[in-house]
Amino acid sequence: MKTIAPAQLHQLLKAQPDLPLLDVRTPVEYAEMHALPARNIPLDTLAPKELLDSRDLPENQAIYLLCRTGARAKKAAEKFAREGFPRAVVVEGGTLAWNEAGLPVERGAIKVMSLERLVRIAAGSLVLSGIVLGSFVHRGFFGLSAFAGAGLVFAGIVDFCGMALLLSRHTRKPA
Repeated sequence: MKTIAPAQLHQLLKAQPDLPLLDVRTPVEYAEMHALPARNIPLDTLAPKELLDSRDLPENQAIYLLCRTGARAKKAAEKFAREGFPRAVVVEGGTLAWNEAGLPVERGAIKVMSLERLVRIAAGSLVLSGIVLGSFVHRGFFGLSAFAGAGLVFAGIVDFCGMALLLSRHTRKPA
């Protein structure tokens, strides 16, 4: 998988401002802060073949992808590769690295929690609820903690988090 440093991409964009840069985070995350001139297409709605067929993206040049830190951008690049477009390039470190490099960003009026943080809060809440309910209501509730723990282990092994997918569907529209 090809990658590019934020500063290197910024230099390319100065010379070729029309290079496609896609931010695959949720619209709420994008609205909080995004690299200029990134365009938002959330990972769960990304359809590379449709974008290429509609001529929204050029077939003969690289497409640059970023998210918060790079994990979702890698998944987007894999989607492009599966659909026969191997020229997707992941921006190393995502929007956080772009911002830390002092490159131009647009900030919205809203402040949101990252998807990763929401997942940690939700998983922790499930574990804590299972322990409290198991201790005071019925021992069967300990299974809730076991279920959350097993889900986290599974997500770590296969690098796919169903909880993140569910939470991202509820964080689509900026407030």
